[in-house]
Amino acid sequence: MTRLALNASIVSLIALIFLCLAWELRLAPIHPGGSWLALKCLPLLLPLRGVLHGRRYTYQWVSMLILVYFAEGIVRATTEQGMSQALAIAEIVLSFVFFIASVAYAYRTRPSAQAGKQAH
Repeated sequence: MTRLALNASIVSLIALIFLCLAWELRLAPIHPGGSWLALKCLPLLLPLRGVLHGRRYTYQWVSMLILVYFAEGIVRATTEQGMSQALAIAEIVLSFVFFIASVAYAYRTRPSAQAGKQAH
């Protein structure tokens, strides 16, 4: 279960980074030719190394950061049409998967769970 949570969080975070870039630069930018909104992927790059290395502390704080992307997806899915709406739904799904996986990983790697494994 821990390995599944780790892999799901890694895949969903990387996919969300690429989605944000593709969305705002190519697929459905706010302005033709791309927009500065593509910079919204930069905060997602900050935890990438910690997520890739399975650092529990990173999973704890990034589970709160990802809620901003979930909220943006909800807002844009309800206010936009066409391709932007579909991309917003994808953002909702990816951020939700990441949130669930990161919480599961942080829970499974808590110190009391590690002590329980060693006792058995």
